[in-house]
Amino acid sequence: MSDIIDELLHELQPSRAPTRTKVTIVGVGQVGMACAYSILQQGIASEIALVDVVADKLEGELMDLQHGLAFTRPCVIKAGTDYAITAESRLCVITAGCRQREGETRLSLVQRNVEIFKGIIPQLVKHSPETLFLVVSNPVDVLTYVTWKLSGLPREHVFGSGTNLDSARFRFLLSEKLGVAATNCHGWIIGEHGDSSVAVWSGVNVAGVTLSTLKPNLEKEAHTWEEEIHQKVIESAYKIIKLKGYTSWAIGLSVAKIVRGALHNHRNVYALTTNVKGIHGIEDDVFLSLPCVLGSNGLTHVVKQTLLPNEIEKLQKSARTLREIQQQLQL
Repeated sequence: MSDIIDELLHELQPSRAPTRTKVTIVGVGQVGMACAYSILQQGIASEIALVDVVADKLEGELMDLQHGLAFTRPCVIKAGTDYAITAESRLCVITAGCRQREGETRLSLVQRNVEIFKGIIPQLVKHSPETLFLVVSNPVDVLTYVTWKLSGLPREHVFGSGTNLDSARFRFLLSEKLGVAATNCHGWIIGEHGDSSVAVWSGVNVAGVTLSTLKPNLEKEAHTWEEEIHQKVIESAYKIIKLKGYTSWAIGLSVAKIVRGALHNHRNVYALTTNVKGIHGIEDDVFLSLPCVLGSNGLTHVVKQTLLPNEIEKLQKSARTLREIQQQLQL
């Protein structure tokens, strides 16, 4: 083969490997592959490593992606059940985990996923000790805490997809209500990625015009807005799962955006699950979503939002609920 290369190409100087932007994705289910496809299609990473325990499906997904490489930017794609292929990853995306069984408690689901994570996280750290972790598996807040504990990494290096997608759903629903593009409707969902999430109505604005200044009693009528919009945000995933069996594309796009920001040091602000100890009166090591600045070395800042007393109260209530679950985990 080297003879053919010599005939085909005239070497001016030896090639040199560029700065690597390698991403590992653990779990090749619907969410994991939506993440992989979005990252590949947008040309975000120079290398993607896929890891799963189901070898046949893993090989099929690998081949399917590789056969499309003629239509994308250059990218090396590898897959295997051995974590050695993840070596030197800049960022690891965790989408693996159990689905909730009918009648199963949330704590039971979490504990089953903890056992799975015990076999994943140490292996990733072993091969990529300086990696960043982006946890997507649900319940994402508790499992981000679990990842932090199992990894031994600084808390700034471990974060979850959190309410980034919830905030995008919020902005989309606001855009439908207001007749303005979602990109120009600004609002945040913070706290738990789940039923106790907090819609920060006090900060919702279009072009800097805060809705609460237009209608000062908005906070008193928040229940009306929550029924129409925030409740739809909470119910969105349930409805999609009921209709098609799973969610995938939107979370894949959300993850790709976060990964791009981290690998290329964009320092964008995302609603990510992070350790919120010392923020908004929370004094425990609890992981919840807040607006975070993300760079190539992980999370660097948490935005100090000016929240209303009722918003802080809801956030602290979420924190207490998650803390109770964390305390019952067997790590």
